[in-house]
Amino acid sequence: MTREPDAFNAPGDARTRVLPAQLQPTPPTASGEAPRTRRDARRDARRPQKPKRKRDRVKIAFFVVLGVLLAVLLAIGVYAVMLLNSFNQSETIADPFPEEENRPAAIEGAQTILLLGSDSRDPDAAASARADSIMVVHIPADRQTVQVMSIMRDNWVPIPGHGEAKINAAMAWGGVPLMVETIEGILDARIDHVAMIDFESFKGLTTALGGVTIDNPKTFTAISGQRFEQGTITLEGADALAFARERRAFATGDYQRAANQQLLVKGMISKLLSAETLSNPVRVKEVVDEVSPFLAMDAGLDAPYVLGMAMSATSLRASDVRFFTSPTLGTGTAAGQSIVKPDWDGLAEIGAAMKAGTLAAYVPTGK
Repeated sequence: MTREPDAFNAPGDARTRVLPAQLQPTPPTASGEAPRTRRDARRDARRPQKPKRKRDRVKIAFFVVLGVLLAVLLAIGVYAVMLLNSFNQSETIADPFPEEENRPAAIEGAQTILLLGSDSRDPDAAASARADSIMVVHIPADRQTVQVMSIMRDNWVPIPGHGEAKINAAMAWGGVPLMVETIEGILDARIDHVAMIDFESFKGLTTALGGVTIDNPKTFTAISGQRFEQGTITLEGADALAFARERRAFATGDYQRAANQQLLVKGMISKLLSAETLSNPVRVKEVVDEVSPFLAMDAGLDAPYVLGMAMSATSLRASDVRFFTSPTLGTGTAAGQSIVKPDWDGLAEIGAAMKAGTLAAYVPTGK
């Protein structure tokens, strides 16, 4: 049975519904998305336009800053590696400490470094080595000060296994371990690290720093011929070495020599910690390059240790570093030699202050 077409919808029927053109459904686009209408266009017109150009400028600035930051970090990394390589030129002192059972206990949080200035930085050359300069550098746990005590080489002290003698004989008889044991014995305080520096380094170091200015307390002429006037002078190169070594020009001999060495070392520290030096990477590297070949240290006194100490003492200034000479009772003779007599009560006070963390309050006494 064939169905007749619906009369209402039959083609050509006057009653067929025809929608206006604006209401006719628009077929979807080729991508399957609904087509845009005039209403969409009006709605978009009312929306605020995003400042595309401004956005692009922000992006560019961000990537420029990021690039500069990465370049700076890379430069710092390269510079740090260069400094580390220069620092690693230093020699290592093998077995610098005595047997543990003979040593005082460690001082919690503090660090004490024995600094030896010698005409030979070879720790194995015990037969000829002499400690021409002996300094005990004490850094308390709070890292607020640095106390540097010079010990004159003619101090007459007990040397373990050898009886009494001038303290610098310990280097000749037993090298660095015997020197450490001797100093720990007279202070009853532990030495944590040891560094030896050849006086020759003073020439290159003061030159790399651009000269070191000090206040010379008295006019004198060194045996090497240089004349040093009283007052403010700048030392550099061979003049700095002659200033630090001289003792025969003074009636007080080693007393004035120790004082002059303290002046020079303090002057070098002041120059090294100055903004003029620290803001100049080239100068810092030159300083490290100059001193490293003349330096020998125990294995623990390496670049990471030095960096860690520097980071823990960022508030230190040159004015926080104090120099003084170990207390003595004047000079005398023993075993036919001219000697310096230690003030044993004063040394005991210093050792106790080191362990208590109060060495900064110690007032030097004696001659």
